[in-house]
Amino acid sequence: MSQVTFDAAGRTWLLRTPTTSYVLGLSDDDAPRALHWGAVLSPEQAASLCATPPAMASSFHGHDAGEELATETGARYDTPSLQVRFPGGVRGVAWQYLGHEIDGGHLVIRFRDAAEPFELDLHYRVHDDSDAIDRWTCVRTGVPVTLTRCDSAAWTLPPLPGYRLSHVAGGWAAEHGLRRTELLTGESTLTSRRGLTSHQANPWFMIDAGDASEAHGEVWSGALAWSGSWRITLNRTQTGRVSVTGGAGHEGLTWRLDPGAEWRTPVFTGLHSTTGYGGASRAWHDHIVRHVLPNPEELRPVVYNSWEAVAFDVNEKSQRELAGLAARVGAELFVMDDAWFGGRTSDRAGLGDWWPNAERFPNGLNPLIDEVHGLGMRFGLWVEPEMVNPDSDLYRAHPDWVFHMPGRDRTELRNQLVLNFALPEVAAWAHGWLDKLLGEHAIDFLKWDFNRTLTEVGADQAWLDHVEAVYALIDRLRADHPGVRIEACAGGGGRTDLGMMGRTDQVWVSDNTDGHDRIAIQRGFTQIYPARAMSAWVTDSPNPVTGRSTPLAFRFHVAMAGALGLGGDLLNWTESDLETAAGLVARYKDLRPVIQHGVLHRLPSGAQYTLGDRTVILAWRGPVPHTAANPPQRLSALDPAARYRDEDTGTIHHGALLMSQGLVPAFPAGDYTSTLTVLRRLR
Repeated sequence: MSQVTFDAAGRTWLLRTPTTSYVLGLSDDDAPRALHWGAVLSPEQAASLCATPPAMASSFHGHDAGEELATETGARYDTPSLQVRFPGGVRGVAWQYLGHEIDGGHLVIRFRDAAEPFELDLHYRVHDDSDAIDRWTCVRTGVPVTLTRCDSAAWTLPPLPGYRLSHVAGGWAAEHGLRRTELLTGESTLTSRRGLTSHQANPWFMIDAGDASEAHGEVWSGALAWSGSWRITLNRTQTGRVSVTGGAGHEGLTWRLDPGAEWRTPVFTGLHSTTGYGGASRAWHDHIVRHVLPNPEELRPVVYNSWEAVAFDVNEKSQRELAGLAARVGAELFVMDDAWFGGRTSDRAGLGDWWPNAERFPNGLNPLIDEVHGLGMRFGLWVEPEMVNPDSDLYRAHPDWVFHMPGRDRTELRNQLVLNFALPEVAAWAHGWLDKLLGEHAIDFLKWDFNRTLTEVGADQAWLDHVEAVYALIDRLRADHPGVRIEACAGGGGRTDLGMMGRTDQVWVSDNTDGHDRIAIQRGFTQIYPARAMSAWVTDSPNPVTGRSTPLAFRFHVAMAGALGLGGDLLNWTESDLETAAGLVARYKDLRPVIQHGVLHRLPSGAQYTLGDRTVILAWRGPVPHTAANPPQRLSALDPAARYRDEDTGTIHHGALLMSQGLVPAFPAGDYTSTLTVLRRLR
């Protein structure tokens, strides 16, 4: 069956994914309406749906129509997805259908305003191997217009007995805190006004009827592919209908489109699942692997990063010593962090002066790079291309290159300002030095950081243009240097989103590497994003952020749940710690295909990964109250008729019992303990 079909008589479109259907149609006034998002429908069933909304109950109600992109004409009072102001003060779009195009799984429905020379295309894309539906909007104008809102898409949910919202909230070093609450009547907005995705929120949502669990129940979800300010607004009406609209930019921004101009929104992807939160997460993981990540088939290397060992006291001697120890414990990628360049001796100076510090690296970077490569590791480098310190040669030469407003103070955060990549000369400068750096050195990896939020942006359009310029720069660098891999970082997880994930290979999830805190952070991250993109480090104890002391094995077992890395001061680790670390890194490398490429099932106090005939179970627990129970972990998606052998103990387990009775973790005594169990299905 075709992925997209059109019924001319009913003016409806049916989009098919492997296990879901999405139906939309045109009402009598040509407004596009959502008619169905859920279980698979036949073309005949889809054609029977009516796109004409019911009559208003009174003159105070207005349309309650579930439109695909709510605008402001007539008696429409939903959260607007599209707000446009024409010359003379005319607002909103009066829909006029022009036609549609179908190209495989890509549907474009074309409209214009009934009176103004303004055109709008609604884009839909479905895949034969994913239940995700990508949507975005393109607008073109023949007259000067002002956009005060132009969302990517609006989603309408079916009537449910209740509505529960899942999302994440937090802050720096506390990202991805999972929240599940009843969706209130009225508008609820998730947003970032900070110029980046943010630590405080993340651009995704999940909604269920209040009855879903990790393994059961229908879940509707969506995620926005954008790395700047964003807004997702959920509207629950008095009549019980729920719609969600989302896109780039925050409240209060406006931008002008001149005649002949076009604006294309970022993609807002939706996904429906009937197998609970866990099923929704696995569907997202699979979609991101197949259609978002640039190199999904690659196993992520074990990273060692030098930041916590030396901070700003970087020099060739200490980096060589750390590289030797990193190689000894099994690291595959050595990353030199901040302070290798310019006059960078603290966070107060040097940003923007991107050349090797001659005192610290008298012969440049190549001797260290050669040393690292000689140790059998790849070489990576920390960069922060979008930032500048006022105490730098770059700022002294180009103070006008930063975001600023005439007559206003230039707000410094972390003693730095943000370069305005919306200016073509700034973006060109950044490409020039990055291209030269990569061209003159055998650099395999960049840790791309962004350590503050935006202020004094000035022109509203710059909030959007800056992000587009960063995307274009990364795309160009990757095309010109295809062997280079990139990690997205923004003081931790401040740029975790599908837009950046489509251009980078992994994400630095949080500056908080405390194993106890990371359990919750990583659980929130994996609601949408896959384990192979989740950078997770083992660092020192006490932890440098929280001060908490935890055993080395516990820190490793938590970090092994994603793309394992190390960031501690290996110069001060004991011989016993180095030997333990080497053994655990070797163990991780053996299990890495299962953890990074396997299917993830979240457990109440752990995680299960399955690939082929191997299943890895990581279990953790924190402080243990007296007489606390040690409940079994009920495993998922095993073969009930098969037997499974514990690779370490040789114990034989029955698949049916592992799923019904569970596996009791053999936690060592004490607080902050963990277990690693590997099961192999017997043939």
